[in-house]
Amino acid sequence: MSSSPNAIATPGRAGTGNGIDLTAEELIALRPRCNALLLPMHRPAASALAGAYRSRFRGRGVDFVESRNYQPGDDIRNMDWRVTARTGRAHTKVFQEERERPVFVVLDASPSLFFGTRRRLKSVSAGYLAAAIAWTAVKRGDRIGCFLFAPGEHRELRPAGGRRGAMRVIQSLVEWLQPDRVGSGADSAHEPLSVALERVRHTVRPGSLVLVISDFYGLDEDCQRHLSRLRQHNDVVGCQVLDPAEEVLPSGRFPITDGETASLLDTGRSGGRKRFDTMSLAHTEGPRRLFQRHQCGWLTLRTPEDPVEVLGRELRMLTGRAA
Repeated sequence: MSSSPNAIATPGRAGTGNGIDLTAEELIALRPRCNALLLPMHRPAASALAGAYRSRFRGRGVDFVESRNYQPGDDIRNMDWRVTARTGRAHTKVFQEERERPVFVVLDASPSLFFGTRRRLKSVSAGYLAAAIAWTAVKRGDRIGCFLFAPGEHRELRPAGGRRGAMRVIQSLVEWLQPDRVGSGADSAHEPLSVALERVRHTVRPGSLVLVISDFYGLDEDCQRHLSRLRQHNDVVGCQVLDPAEEVLPSGRFPITDGETASLLDTGRSGGRKRFDTMSLAHTEGPRRLFQRHQCGWLTLRTPEDPVEVLGRELRMLTGRAA
């Protein structure tokens, strides 16, 4: 189902485009606004995550943390001779180091993402969000990679650092999120999200931060198994992109199309509205509960909202919980 271009052509703060066709210029323009954002790190000890995030380790580093009893295998260069002399027992110094870590954006470009009734298509909002994550990651010294998928096809970019790493992701987003790509490489209109999660699970290195951007219409039973295994060794955040019409059905009679057939939708019938409300609640609550059940972060972005502002607000909450 798609909407009239005139209904979504109003540009927002997040970009200067028409809300339909994603451009590299508008994604590059997001960079200055991402400088103050901070990606979350939930498990520093287990996954040794990094960038501008501190991880504890034995050896030389940036900042001294504490002294502890010497253990066999400790580097003698890190001996704390002052504490050793005072206590009469051998002590070694523990430091904190800043290390880069991989940040991986998983973006679901299924046909349902190319829909919008307010300001922009969901696909454009998803592109803004992914670009903001990329700029945030490289600003903090992390490496950014992505896994883009649609029915019957996918593209993987291994994590790379700096502006070059972010630009690789942005170029792929622009190519991947054009409306004329819908259905171009797919034998079927739908492919479950679990297919992508399984591939990602075998691709990402342990200790990565994985952000899954989708409208989550492709959620199936196998997602739980793959999400659980992905979460065992990585930090995961689910990012659901929604259009207001998917949550609250407007009243009236509307022409609709799936790109092949056209019909007239009458939203004034009470029975239909009740069914819609039930389906809408399941669509928004089901994915959120699944991710939170596995102790993943969660973010909801609606098309009228500014993706950078939403990302900043939710990341402050996530990093606050992690602190």
